[in-house]
Amino acid sequence: MSSRFQVMVIAFMLAAIGLFIVWYKAAFLNIPLTPHEKKDYFTISAEVSFTGDNAPAEITMALPAPQEGVKIISQESESGDFGFTISQTEEGERAVWSKRNIEGKQKIFYKITVSPEAFYSYSPDSGVNAGLSQNYNVDTGTIFALWDEVERAAVSSLIDTVRVHSSGPLTFAAQLIDQLNKEAPSDSVKLLLNMKNEDKISLIMKILMHEKINVRKVRGIYLKDRQKGRTLTEMFEVQTDEGWKLFDYEKGHVYKPKDLFVWQRGNDALFTAKGVSKPRLRFSIIQTQVPVISTIQQNIYGSSEFLNFSLFTLPASQQNAFKQILLIPMGVLIVVILRILVGIRTMGTFMPVLFSLAFIQTSLLNGLVMFFVIVFSGLFIRFYLSRLRLLLVARISAVIIVVIAIMSLMSIISYKLGITQVLSVTFFPMIILSWTIERMSILWEEEGGREVFVQGSGSLIVAVLAYFVMMNEYAAYLFFSFPELLLVILAVIILIGRYTGYRVSELLRFAPLGRS
Repeated sequence: MSSRFQVMVIAFMLAAIGLFIVWYKAAFLNIPLTPHEKKDYFTISAEVSFTGDNAPAEITMALPAPQEGVKIISQESESGDFGFTISQTEEGERAVWSKRNIEGKQKIFYKITVSPEAFYSYSPDSGVNAGLSQNYNVDTGTIFALWDEVERAAVSSLIDTVRVHSSGPLTFAAQLIDQLNKEAPSDSVKLLLNMKNEDKISLIMKILMHEKINVRKVRGIYLKDRQKGRTLTEMFEVQTDEGWKLFDYEKGHVYKPKDLFVWQRGNDALFTAKGVSKPRLRFSIIQTQVPVISTIQQNIYGSSEFLNFSLFTLPASQQNAFKQILLIPMGVLIVVILRILVGIRTMGTFMPVLFSLAFIQTSLLNGLVMFFVIVFSGLFIRFYLSRLRLLLVARISAVIIVVIAIMSLMSIISYKLGITQVLSVTFFPMIILSWTIERMSILWEEEGGREVFVQGSGSLIVAVLAYFVMMNEYAAYLFFSFPELLLVILAVIILIGRYTGYRVSELLRFAPLGRS
């Protein structure tokens, strides 16, 4: 296997692994690809109002359980001086408010904040949801006990018709709803729909239970902004061999709408009130938008094992440090492209990247001005030191001290003059500046001032380009949120490292020969 082929394979594997992880985190962990992306939060407020009867009061309300596609962010009760507990039942949790003696009009609230997330899933708690799949033992003989003979005959006729056209619980429920919603219903259906003590919903539930079909009510609310004084939308589910299937009382079998938040599953009452009068339950919804990245940082623990092993779990100070460190590979890539493909010569290989980091701290214009002042001052001192014929280490040490002295002097003078921007000169890497001055001086002596100008300007061009890339808000965000992109940069650098063709500068240099 040739080295060229190995390079291609390694680069491809690195890029593929990096991009795959980025795709996984974006698609399944909901990490946004842009820093300003926001997600919708819906705050559902359940308001229970009632009038106290100067007696002990107890109000209970079913609480929503975790569900697919909608993540519960937070829940809280605003109940004043009422006692508040959460009780566990076979069908899930219930909020319980109680007070020894109340009078007058009262209101208590329960707020829950949810976020629709298409790929959100949860592991059902066996203790909470076991009751949802159990068979409901119903005494079918008592279901129609209060009806008269004519009504029982009508429902028997309806059941016979539905049985003929159905093959199981799913189709039976669908046919039953279809029969009850026909524009021209049969006489038996007309009779049943006109009963005083039964509505369509209770009629459907009773017939299904009479046929020993496991059925449970579903109450939910659509997640839409600015809803006030709403009641829950009622549906029901039928248990089939393929699981629970959702039905709308008007439309028949339906799939769960994406914007429907299920508040309760089961046949228990949505809320109960003892010791009070005129109880009433209403819901309101407010939609807000929050930055996605902040929600990830706040809920990082427990959201995903993958995210628990990411930079988001580090302390804030360490995260800020890595935000700076992860900028360096982008600067390195700029250096590789401009040196190998374009042919720009620089002072030192990665010295421009260090200058770019300094420019980020000082701002570009201030950094360039301070760079020229320090380098030209240092060169002047360095030329004088060369006449003293010092050894290399002593000469470099002297230049370092001179650079520090220049930086100190600049800081003091600028502070006295009120030019505070110059105080950021301390962010310049003084050792690198000293080596830059030494290298420029040697280059001047060996190859002349033109080469110093070429390499010096080349270094600044690379540093400025790297500065703009590293200052790019989107690039900085992507590399911190998706550090796997480093594998992609590594793959690109490995591929460029095998390039042996002409550089752009060489093509421009020999262009006249081609034309002749």
